[in-house]
Amino acid sequence: MAEPIISVSGLRGIVGESLTPEVAIRYATAFAGSIPPGVMLIARDGRSSGQMLASAIQVGLQAVGRNTIDAGVAATPTVGVLVRDLRAAGAIQVTASHNPPEYNGMKLFSAAGRIVPDAFGREVLARYESGSTEWVPYNRLGTSRACPDTMSAHIGAVAATVDLDRIRSRRFKVVLDSNHGAGGPLGKRLLEKLGCQVTLLGPEPNGQFAHPAEPTAENLARVLAAVPEADADIGFCQDPDADRLAVIDHSGTYLGEEYTLAICVDHVLRRRPGPVVANCSTSRMSEDLAGRYGQPFFRSAVGEANVVDLMLANEAVFGGEGNGGPIDPRVGMVRDSFVGMAQLLDAMAARDQKISQLADELPRYEIVKSKIAFALEKVPAALDALERHFDDAKADRLDGLRLDWPEAWLLVRPSNTEPIVRIVAEAQTEPDACRLCDAAANVLGCMGS
Repeated sequence: MAEPIISVSGLRGIVGESLTPEVAIRYATAFAGSIPPGVMLIARDGRSSGQMLASAIQVGLQAVGRNTIDAGVAATPTVGVLVRDLRAAGAIQVTASHNPPEYNGMKLFSAAGRIVPDAFGREVLARYESGSTEWVPYNRLGTSRACPDTMSAHIGAVAATVDLDRIRSRRFKVVLDSNHGAGGPLGKRLLEKLGCQVTLLGPEPNGQFAHPAEPTAENLARVLAAVPEADADIGFCQDPDADRLAVIDHSGTYLGEEYTLAICVDHVLRRRPGPVVANCSTSRMSEDLAGRYGQPFFRSAVGEANVVDLMLANEAVFGGEGNGGPIDPRVGMVRDSFVGMAQLLDAMAARDQKISQLADELPRYEIVKSKIAFALEKVPAALDALERHFDDAKADRLDGLRLDWPEAWLLVRPSNTEPIVRIVAEAQTEPDACRLCDAAANVLGCMGS
């Protein structure tokens, strides 16, 4: 990989190859040149390369005259809270999310505490590509200071959204797998505040992942077994920067990431009616739930920034992505695993039910995801071919091509960062969803040959 993978809200790459201190400084200073004057917050997840990159970024920002606040290791949603709480002009989170350990990256936050929107990200990218940086003389260099408390504001905001006494009375037993990412320290404090008895797996944020970073069923075999071994009521699994949450029930059954958002939506709408937003690759469960409660539902293009844009435009009470990323505007406009943990425990306490029972009450679907290598210049013609092939479906081009039937849907969209096409299908049975994915892959295969 010769160049970093850059999207409108950040970049990622292999450390020492496509992501070097020089690249990080260029991107950080391009961001600084695009935002108003003021202090900038810098944080990182637990990856071993994080401190090196965060230090380089701070030096680069000081060299263009910016004062910086060093938040050290912090979860990505915590950065969204801190940037508002500290009234920073913007923030950079050093993280590669669920990518393997050789990767790292940078996520950009606006002063509003959200991932920067599309138009702004394109301005930063243009500055980065121009290669021009305005260094300042010695007497205008920025300074750096440490953030003395990175957790209290976030914990307080999350705790304010639930019934603390009700949750505490249940003394839930919880297994939390942070996998040596950024979520362990705050997760422990939050769960203890909620009165939980906590078994921690991989609590130290040192980036030494005990299993592959993405919290999928295949990667969590040992964690699945740990939940019944601990006689726990629920298992929570975070990705390295703790903006995503997967769920395991008391028996060790993987409920997954899609259920995180859906159960949260159900619980929130029981108490607070209002619009809900999810992206176009998220399970139909949340849409069905909004309909069940007579509330508007809006579907965005894939990407956290797109979800947030639509949430703000429609004053949504809740939103998120089906990759385990709930967004609660009362806490912040960022995907937040801690929001997910608190809302799920509150739902279990409020209805005196196991998490498996709450999941069983949801509309039943099976979702299947795959991807194939594909030349991106051939994508437009391929989408046209898919729409002709599935001519009995309702077609939408919001993001790639989404095809809807009464009891199923199919999404085919090109990656924004690599030469692949992602295929997602959902139906009432897994075989039906697989058949849709296979049929789409066959059409693409013919187009790609």
